[in-house]
Amino acid sequence: MIDETETRSCKSHSDSTSKITLDWGGGLPQATLAITAEKRLISATQKVMMANAASMREEAETIAVKALGFVAADPELLPRFLAITGIEASAIRRAAAEPGFLAGVLQFILAHEPTLLRFAEETGTPPASVGKALRALPLGGDDHEHSI
Repeated sequence: MIDETETRSCKSHSDSTSKITLDWGGGLPQATLAITAEKRLISATQKVMMANAASMREEAETIAVKALGFVAADPELLPRFLAITGIEASAIRRAAAEPGFLAGVLQFILAHEPTLLRFAEETGTPPASVGKALRALPLGGDDHEHSI
């Protein structure tokens, strides 16, 4: 004879424990699933989001390094970049390690549409990807301090 209610625990694919209750009342089984590991699910979601952010930042850095190479290889752009940033040519490697430097390179590219379009064409990088890359880099976001 079957009990009116049968309860079993099982492991789901995310390794969180779930509780399955089968209700045999009324002659037809009705299954309900109660998730008991909500914190684990949230934690797994946060890990995926962090991995995506890291991947986006890595892609953004790749675009910015391409942009730096593009600027450095151009005899007209390099002097303009150095003049605007105040960086000496001999200090570019050291400056590249500073937070915000790569964002500054992308800002330089984005500030002049013909330069952006030439960079996009020569590297196969869609122009919109340059703006997205800027926002993914340290000090490249739109969140500036506002004065009161």
